[in-house]
Amino acid sequence: MFSKEEYINRRNSLKSNFNSGVLLFLGNDESPINFFDNTYHFRQDSSFLYYFGINAPKLAAIIDVDKDKIIVFGDEMSIDELVWMGRQQTLEDKAHQSGVTQVEPASKLSSYLKNVNHSEIHYLPPYRAENKMKIAAMLSLPIDSIKEHASHTLIKAVVAQRSIKSAMELVELDLASSTSADMHLLAMQMAKPGMKESEIAAALQQVAQKDGGNLAYPVILTVDGQILHNHYHGNILKEGDLVLNDSGAESSMGYAGDLTRTFPAGKKFSTKQNELYSLVLDSYQKAVKALRPGIKYLDIHYTACLTLAEGLKDLGLMKGNMQEAVLAGAHALFFQCGTGHMMGLDVHDMEDLGEQFVGYTDQQKKNTTQFGLKSLRLGKELETGYVLTVEPGLYFIPELIDQWQAANKFSDFIDYGKVADYRDFGGIRVEDDYVITQDSYRKLGKDLAISIKDIEAIRATAY
Repeated sequence: MFSKEEYINRRNSLKSNFNSGVLLFLGNDESPINFFDNTYHFRQDSSFLYYFGINAPKLAAIIDVDKDKIIVFGDEMSIDELVWMGRQQTLEDKAHQSGVTQVEPASKLSSYLKNVNHSEIHYLPPYRAENKMKIAAMLSLPIDSIKEHASHTLIKAVVAQRSIKSAMELVELDLASSTSADMHLLAMQMAKPGMKESEIAAALQQVAQKDGGNLAYPVILTVDGQILHNHYHGNILKEGDLVLNDSGAESSMGYAGDLTRTFPAGKKFSTKQNELYSLVLDSYQKAVKALRPGIKYLDIHYTACLTLAEGLKDLGLMKGNMQEAVLAGAHALFFQCGTGHMMGLDVHDMEDLGEQFVGYTDQQKKNTTQFGLKSLRLGKELETGYVLTVEPGLYFIPELIDQWQAANKFSDFIDYGKVADYRDFGGIRVEDDYVITQDSYRKLGKDLAISIKDIEAIRATAY
């Protein structure tokens, strides 16, 4: 945990946005794998962690603005739990470390809320079924209306606060990004033709966990890089393959790293791989150089897309006016996703609170259905203290190519004859984590090879 003053200040800052009411925070419960006592790794709700810091299941907390009370609701360990788990720090002690002096049994939360006007109970939209059911029962709401009754006022206040990372948070984010860099370096050093993807993925998990942290998200380690979120690890690497590794560590405090590198399964990039990797790297570098407070990330995205499109035109895959092509969305045949997203206690920070609130503003509503652009999670103006990723890529998806070609889609901008030569190419992505500083940006974590020269130097001694 951080210091108790940090949590007290966070709660006071949040509370200042409200004249009355009760702010309700539900922690997460354990989730069974196949029977009740065999559970998945426990991960506390990020907003609960942010304001209370207690990483334990079956908790809830309220900030009562009217009564000026802060209460954590939960139960101390039973004798049966002590027998199986051993004596641990008490909930009361954990609460005191967070600056909370009042702890009540979990059973008292419902009765406490019954004495509050429901319109004055502010809660965040739950993403777990058990918390949806708890809110439905406590507030007598139909379960399918839970999301619509979530407090937009609380969501906006939490997003505004959590978006700006403190110096203490940046220490954790640097640590998470550095551990993530260690994971990626190991992958480049150990991968070789004949090796299973699963062998490398398992080694990455060990690095993430060895200092008390964990994976920030399931490892994407694949020779099928055209599948954007590919968690299958059953392929065997062979000479000529590209290996796309999108993996990140979570620090013991819950802060995420998120890096991507693409490297040859052999010792060198082929000519075609070299050309496309150089194009993606150029897009990444131009996007990074544009980062600063006051610029819309939507414009960073367009910078990355235009750079990719111009490079594809130079290779003969696209044609015509590339500014018009990007505005129309023709480049999305090759780049179907967004250039980056916010990051912090969540690898896609606060995604559970709603993309419109986290990545956009009331004045800049996200209402596009354009393929590719609709997947951009972050479009709003950047501010000092924002932490985000930059991750352009190129992906050749055979099914998408076939669909667009059959519809003769964007034929003024796409040379489908030339695209056929790349149909089975796969995908390339590079990604790093950045914090927006007072007038510029800073990359988080330690340096990690990203140029073709540096990657090939590592691969030369890999096996």
